[in-house]
Amino acid sequence: MPFAVSVLTLFPDAFPGVLGVSILERARRAGIWSLETLDIRDFSHHKHRSVDDTPFGGGAGMVLRPDVAAAAVSGTPRGERPLIYPSPRGKPLTQARVREIASGPGVILFCGRFEGLDQRAIEACGMEEVSLGDFVLAGGEVAAQALIEACVRLLPGVAGNEASLEEESFETGLLEYPHYTRPRVWEGREVPEVLTSGDHGKVAEWRRAESEKITRERRPDLLERTDIKEPKRPETGDERD
Repeated sequence: MPFAVSVLTLFPDAFPGVLGVSILERARRAGIWSLETLDIRDFSHHKHRSVDDTPFGGGAGMVLRPDVAAAAVSGTPRGERPLIYPSPRGKPLTQARVREIASGPGVILFCGRFEGLDQRAIEACGMEEVSLGDFVLAGGEVAAQALIEACVRLLPGVAGNEASLEEESFETGLLEYPHYTRPRVWEGREVPEVLTSGDHGKVAEWRRAESEKITRERRPDLLERTDIKEPKRPETGDERD
């Protein structure tokens, strides 16, 4: 069975978006994963297909109605798939959580709009609130596409070289080391000598040291975690000119 993705949104035309290009689209056509979009307005009983109303307690903006949201969720077969609501107040999305989702049967995403979704619907439907960062978007569609891409690229048969996924940022608990390719000298900047030495042990040590350095400078909070893994040492390789 393919990794099944269902997206509940007010803007189904926003999909597939970036999910419809490159390895993601090839994987979808190959049946590795599937994408279903559902228009939340189709579940409204209002004659004008209204989905929002003014907030109790006053304030600016509108709030998505709980009855419409719940009807949309109920109308989407769930099974064992998690139901995720992208929200700036949610728990930060981590690579570990992405791997958990990618190892399952799929995911359902509810894309909010306006001032947000009625809290009662979040609780009643058992939505998992997830945040991509400390910023606010106009809606959940971009966040949903980012989460989907993060999951799909981990599915077997999607990445061209699946071994390359093991050394990416967050996979070992650290940020990824710098990458270099030809030419060896570009605008007076040289590739670090160790990368052209042919000594794969030293290359692995350099990459680990660079990862720790970058993490210390940019995300010192990651160094406080206790689950940092040692990188796998390459068994073969070739010197680049």
